[in-house]
Amino acid sequence: MVVPELRPWRAAGPHVVRIADAVRPRLTRAAETARPRLARVAAAVGPRSARPDRPESPQVPRVARPKTWQFTAAAATVGLALAAGVVTAVGPWDSSGQRTAERDRAVALEVARGTDHGGARAHAGTPPRGPRAAPPAVSVLTGLGPTAAVSPAPGGEALAAVLGPLLRDPALGTRSVAVVDVATGERLYGSGSEDALTPASTTKIATAVAALSAMGADHRLTTRAVYEPDTREVVLVGGGDPTLTARKEAGGLASLRDLAGRTAAALAERGVREVTLSYDTTLYEGTTIHPIGVNPNIAAVTPLMVDEARTDGSTSGPAPRAADPAADAARIFGDLLEEHGVKATPPGPSKATARAATLAAVSSPPLAVLVERMLTDSDNDLAEALARHTALAAGGSADFAGAGAAITARLKHLGLPLEGAGIDIRDGSGLDRRGRLTAGLLTALLVKAGDPAHPELRPALTGLPVAGFTGTLAGRYADGAAGVVRAKTGTLTGVNTLAGTVVDKDGRLLAFAFLANATTGPTAAQSALDKAATALAACGCR
Repeated sequence: MVVPELRPWRAAGPHVVRIADAVRPRLTRAAETARPRLARVAAAVGPRSARPDRPESPQVPRVARPKTWQFTAAAATVGLALAAGVVTAVGPWDSSGQRTAERDRAVALEVARGTDHGGARAHAGTPPRGPRAAPPAVSVLTGLGPTAAVSPAPGGEALAAVLGPLLRDPALGTRSVAVVDVATGERLYGSGSEDALTPASTTKIATAVAALSAMGADHRLTTRAVYEPDTREVVLVGGGDPTLTARKEAGGLASLRDLAGRTAAALAERGVREVTLSYDTTLYEGTTIHPIGVNPNIAAVTPLMVDEARTDGSTSGPAPRAADPAADAARIFGDLLEEHGVKATPPGPSKATARAATLAAVSSPPLAVLVERMLTDSDNDLAEALARHTALAAGGSADFAGAGAAITARLKHLGLPLEGAGIDIRDGSGLDRRGRLTAGLLTALLVKAGDPAHPELRPALTGLPVAGFTGTLAGRYADGAAGVVRAKTGTLTGVNTLAGTVVDKDGRLLAFAFLANATTGPTAAQSALDKAATALAACGCR
């Protein structure tokens, strides 16, 4: 079975060729770097999994290429129809929920059948270059396709022999571990799989699946400016979009500058040049401060903010935040109105009435794109916003308790294993240490996201960081499976977690979750988890 695209691919064109050229050098360098390292890992796993002369099934034609390409083909993992040995350059985010460069590179490889003969770029007078080697265009869903019948899933005892010693590393403390075959949903290996531990940011996988299930991949978050004619009041109504930006280059995000310009134009049509400015944050309920307190990893949780309330110009990671994000956003909006000739009072809190007329509105990228960004960058502000929108979609209260309850209810609706496991979802981001998940639930979430019956959940896989290339895994796996492992990280003091997907040496797509609490140190624990994921990628494990 094959996970379908959210939308049909656009036809490959000249831009595909251009992008393919741009990423080919990086792919080649990464492949050359990964090949010897993964070969060493395969050798360490066992003679059977590393054997170079292992026969292939007669039903699957052999392709002449180094054996290690069988597991480096996982580079793009679930979500791309085709991929080249390692993941392509990241970004930009696009409306289909795919990274444009990855998608177009895959299309280019399909058209070229894995080689490049110059194509439209060749012209008279250009010396013939001949066929130029390119990474083979191997389906990253090999484990779900026809080879599933001839490539058995790894055996439990063999997996235990490989992973057991690595995951018993003393640096990992208390563990909950699961490895599942995505094609069948069968658990292949487990150790404390149903023990509920603090999951840290792997909680965002649950948030992603719940939000996509509740609202759909095309849902957008809208910020509005409305006009109260009786009081000549303009109210900036927060729609719960933390990616709303005031930057001159919006980069596809909802633009506060655009909203101000269109609001001023609508006011001019009414002959209004002076207004009382207010802002409405009533979409959410409860406290705005996360249980961890004021922290550079997250802004106050409010439905109105600009650029995640960052005050240092950053776009991700810890940063100083505005003390009152909503008031700060409204102040910036007022300044922008004045640039368009509309005089506005200093803003204050208010609530738009049913009589208010909408002057202008701007909307976020689709939810699929927001989910990918949340997972890749481990964006806590987006995670809490999507958790609250999940509560709103269910008719619940948009506060911390309501968001956790809504995520839990949505996962139950999807038939995921939640009963009797001590699971407790306290927030959308995983910053709350009181949250509890199991490795069994995390792998079930990943399997559900790959289920062809639920294509709307697919961004929960395509947004996972790629080892050595993107997001929170960009600086990891320098000596391991760079471009092979795709996983969500989680880190709190004494907590290290990793959950994601990998295609093993024989082409089976596996979901894994490694949760470790009471870890002795972040560096040692992180290294132990990375070694286990790398061994899983290199494992044939019969």
